[in-house]
Amino acid sequence: MFENLLISLFCSIDDFSTMFESEFSQFLLPIRGYVTRTSQMHMSEIMTVIVAFHYSKMRTFKDFYLSEQINLRSYFPTLVSYNRFIELIPRTIFPLFCYLLSLLADCSGISFIDSTILTVCHIRRASFHKTFKGLASKGKTSTGWFFGVKLHLIVNENGEILAFQLTDGSTHDLVPVDFLVKKLFGYLFGDKGYLSKKVFERLYEKGIKLVTRIRSNMKNRLMSCWEKLMLRTRGVIESVHNRLKNGCQIEHHRHRSRINFLANLFGGLIGYQLQPNKPSLRLSPQESSLLLSMS
Repeated sequence: MFENLLISLFCSIDDFSTMFESEFSQFLLPIRGYVTRTSQMHMSEIMTVIVAFHYSKMRTFKDFYLSEQINLRSYFPTLVSYNRFIELIPRTIFPLFCYLLSLLADCSGISFIDSTILTVCHIRRASFHKTFKGLASKGKTSTGWFFGVKLHLIVNENGEILAFQLTDGSTHDLVPVDFLVKKLFGYLFGDKGYLSKKVFERLYEKGIKLVTRIRSNMKNRLMSCWEKLMLRTRGVIESVHNRLKNGCQIEHHRHRSRINFLANLFGGLIGYQLQPNKPSLRLSPQESSLLLSMS
């Protein structure tokens, strides 16, 4: 099964890589006197191995690479050593990012927004942490303090990622909303952290209705039965976070480089986006249209 997955994954990435390299090479300027060491492996092969790790259910990339090295070499004859492969990862950051953008789904009118924390070390070691110095920061959630970054996501009713953004741990959830909703329309459901009159009015002018629960010390407001029903299904984005962290391994404390952290994050998001079975509401297109008409 892993072999079939690897083949289909490589075909998809290689098609994108061929188009990407031909377009991207036109914007590169020649650098005189600077020689870059070429790699035996093609860019699409390196990207495939990075994404394939997130299907292996192994905790570390090193264990995956060393244990699957023989199998990978049968598909990629020019496979390099583990140490050399780590040196090649920074070359894939921009192609991985562009490939991830090409996989983002289209808005259907029903969207869910939430953020999840990606801790980079224990909170007690935050003052000694150097790898993410200036990028990660302390933040607080309902479960307590943490040191790391935040991943902000918007998904549709099928669990497909529509937009994402990475911020430091102290950034409020409302800050990246305007950036995330650029291509959205219809209804956007979130938790109490997105409760803001100014944000609601600003999004409403763009054709987006932000629906959240109210706090206990606020007066009740009129909300349709359909909106109350959809708020109860907001757990779909929590399931997406769980799949990304525990299935795609986008969070761990062993990063020694910011570049490798981004490669692991992009690879995990790509691997999730390509999964056929995602957390979803299991709504047919007809049911989605019917629900939107009821609203």
